[in-house]
Amino acid sequence: MDPINVAERLGRWSAGRGPLYALLAARLRELIDDGELPPGTRLPPDRALAGTLAVGRGTVVAAYDLLHTEGRIVRRQGSGTRVAGPPADTPDTTGAPVLLDLLEPRSDVIGLACAAPDAPPPQLIEAYTRILPALAATTGDIGYHPGGHPDLRRAVAAYYERRGLATGPEQILVTTGGQQALSLLARAFLRPGDRVLLEAPTYPGALEAFREAAAVPRTLPPGLPGFAAAIRAARPALAYAVPTFQNPTGSVLSTLQRRALAEAAAAADVPLIDDEVRAESGFSGTETPPPLAAFGDSVLTVGSLSKVAWGGLRVGWVRASSAIVARLARLRAVHDLGGNLPAQLAAADLLTNLDGLRAAAAPVRRAQHDLLREELARLLPDWEVAPVTGGHSLWVRLPRGDGTSFAQAALRHRVVVLPGGGMDAAGGSTDRLRLHFLHPPEVLSTAVQRLAAAWNDYRAPARPAVSAPPLAV
Repeated sequence: MDPINVAERLGRWSAGRGPLYALLAARLRELIDDGELPPGTRLPPDRALAGTLAVGRGTVVAAYDLLHTEGRIVRRQGSGTRVAGPPADTPDTTGAPVLLDLLEPRSDVIGLACAAPDAPPPQLIEAYTRILPALAATTGDIGYHPGGHPDLRRAVAAYYERRGLATGPEQILVTTGGQQALSLLARAFLRPGDRVLLEAPTYPGALEAFREAAAVPRTLPPGLPGFAAAIRAARPALAYAVPTFQNPTGSVLSTLQRRALAEAAAAADVPLIDDEVRAESGFSGTETPPPLAAFGDSVLTVGSLSKVAWGGLRVGWVRASSAIVARLARLRAVHDLGGNLPAQLAAADLLTNLDGLRAAAAPVRRAQHDLLREELARLLPDWEVAPVTGGHSLWVRLPRGDGTSFAQAALRHRVVVLPGGGMDAAGGSTDRLRLHFLHPPEVLSTAVQRLAAAWNDYRAPARPAVSAPPLAV
């Protein structure tokens, strides 16, 4: 494709706020993700595109570098710049297989990528049964509540009150799961070129939300050591952390570390997202660690019932100041006017018995965790698999090769796994896999048998495969 055609497809990419390179990268990213620039498409040379667009060559170079870091394009000396994926001369990424597994699931493939309970618990069925009379008696309510149904907003506020955090219903925005919460926050707080301070590796859905906003990641290891100094140096518009059963490592921050994060964010006046989606998934089934909002006013707390109850419930929330919640509600109203009302009523009922639900699920998850580790140790003893104390997945280090190319081998043996490279905005974790353990024992055993067969057939490539951001939760 020549420079003129690319320029025509870019359209009015420069409209908006932020550095030109970030705006250009955002528009190219959109064209790639929408398929208008398909895999293998040759992009114009830096100077040619810069001349066509009447911008400096450095703008194009910076935009291409950002997309290369994300795995969306491939740059090679002598062969130019191409959109990543076939028919380019690089191996396919696992983003597509994971997406295919979600959109076109096959009964003969075991998915270890998307970590969420695969069946509604009895407590959820009972909650739906209990809310039917209230639903049947509903009058004078068209069901559009962009901020969330009042009953659920009160129930979520009461949940935080029980955890020692004073919260009113006006501080709660109900969302369609935790992913929508992150997307709304990114839309509200980020402009193209803004910096986001986050962990590497981290939850891939958060990376996608920030990339969609054309933000630039600045990374620290899990737990964000040196957070205060990094905030002063990077001056981010937003920070993001998963302090409880971190996704994907499973680490848990101490109370002292939580306080330090919240106080540093408040001192720098930087909004800090506390992703608590996994917070209720500890194996002990007892008290959940305190949210970051208990230590600072700059914290935006994201929660969800997808992990503790069922992914199909699609109920999440944001806890923030009433002013921020009102702003987010206006943003949400533009898109969907509010979530499913029966689901919100059931979620409100379920939250009143969250302790019982958590206690019932904890020993099951612990047994699944132990079984997966035992099977991996038996059949794949050279894999490094550290235990965790909660969450839904294991963070595995491969002794050779890379996660992206091995994921392709695993898929040929009918197992979908998540390579670590796509979860690491710093370009690391390429030797890692994330494997979830939320399957029945017999399914987990079969999955490991298939992984062992794939590992036996696996031949590491001469150079690591490019890892694109995976679509997984």
